[in-house]
Amino acid sequence: MTPKYDTCFFERYAKYSLEALLGERYSHLVNADRPDLQDVEQGIGIEVTRAITEDKNVANSLINEMAGRPVKEVNEDLLKIQESGYSYGLDMNYSVGSNEYNYWALALPMKRILESKLWKVNNGFYGEYKEFGLYVFTKYDLVADEVNEIIGFMMDAQQRCNVRYDHLYISQIDTFFDCDLHQGDFDSFPINSRLSRSFYYRAI
Repeated sequence: MTPKYDTCFFERYAKYSLEALLGERYSHLVNADRPDLQDVEQGIGIEVTRAITEDKNVANSLINEMAGRPVKEVNEDLLKIQESGYSYGLDMNYSVGSNEYNYWALALPMKRILESKLWKVNNGFYGEYKEFGLYVFTKYDLVADEVNEIIGFMMDAQQRCNVRYDHLYISQIDTFFDCDLHQGDFDSFPINSRLSRSFYYRAI
C-alpha cells in the first residue's frame, strides 16, 4: 500500500481519533473543505490544522510519533505532508488578551495558528454550521495549566467574535484534549502507541 501523505492525511487522522475517543457523534464526519471535517446533517464543522514550527525535522518527528514509531526513524517520504495549506506565521493584528507573555513566547506557533483560525471562522470563511470545532496537532507537551491558558485565550478572543468555535481539540499524539469553549474546561484522554498507530494506518 502506498502511503497517502497528501493534504488530507491530518484530516483523516483527526476524524478517526475524534470518533474513537469521543464516540458515535463524530462517526458521520466527512473530509471536505472549509472546514476540513463536516457533518451537514448534525450541523458540525471542524477545521484541522497544525501548530508546529516550519522545520522539516519537526514535521518528520511529528509524523513518526503519530505512527507510534521512534522519532529517530526519519522517512523522507514524510516530507510530502509539508503542504502549503497551513499558515503558521500570520499576524492578525489584534489583542490576544491578558494571558501570560512568557507562555505565548514559548508557544508562538500555537498562538499564531489560533489567531489565524479565529479570524477565519469569524469572517465566514468556513460557512454556516450549528457547531464549530478546531482540531490542532502540536508537538508541545502541554500540562493542565497550559491547556487552561489556551482555553482562556480562545474564550477571551471570541468575546469579540460574531461566529465562534464551540470546541477546541488538541492532539499532542500521546494525549488528546477536548476543550469546551463555553464552559471553559477540558477532558483529557491518553493515547497509547497502539491506538496512535491505528489512527495513523487508517489515515494513510
